[in-house]
Amino acid sequence: MKFLKIAVIVLAAVLSQPVIAQSKGGNTDMEILRQKIKADKKLIVASNMQLTEAEAKKFWPIYDAYQSDLSKINQRLGKLIVEYAEVYNKGAVPDTKAKKLLDEALAIQEAEVKLKRSYVPKLEKALPEMKVARYIQIENKIRAIVNYELAAEIPLVE
Repeated sequence: MKFLKIAVIVLAAVLSQPVIAQSKGGNTDMEILRQKIKADKKLIVASNMQLTEAEAKKFWPIYDAYQSDLSKINQRLGKLIVEYAEVYNKGAVPDTKAKKLLDEALAIQEAEVKLKRSYVPKLEKALPEMKVARYIQIENKIRAIVNYELAAEIPLVE
C-alpha cells in the first residue's frame, strides 16, 4: 500500500477529521467513523474529568469551542501529511521541499501550544486549577496517541 493511502486512513481515524472527499448524499463510512471517534473522545474526557453538574455546564461549551479550534490545526496537519506523502511517493525529497515541510510541521506544533495556552484562562474561569490541569493532561495524552500512530505510519524523509 502506498504511503498516501496509509496517511489518509491514519489521519481519518486519529484526527477525527474528514480527509477523504465525501459525496454530498449523506454520511459516508469515513464520516461515521469520524463521528464515533469524536464521541469516544468526549466520553473519555467526561469519564476522567469528574465534573460536578455546575462545572459541566461551564466546561462543555469551552470543550466544544476548543475542539472546533483544534480541528483547524488538525486540518493543517492533514494537508501537511498528504503533501509529504505526495512528495515522498515521487522519490527523494528535495532539500527546499523538506525545509518547507519542516517549517510547517513546527508551525503546527506551535499553533497547538498557543491554542492550549489561549484556552487555559477560559478553563480557569469554569474549573478549579486541578481540573484545568487534568483536562490539559487528557488532551496531551490523546495527542500523544495520535502522534504515536502518525509516527508509526509516516516514513522518514529520504
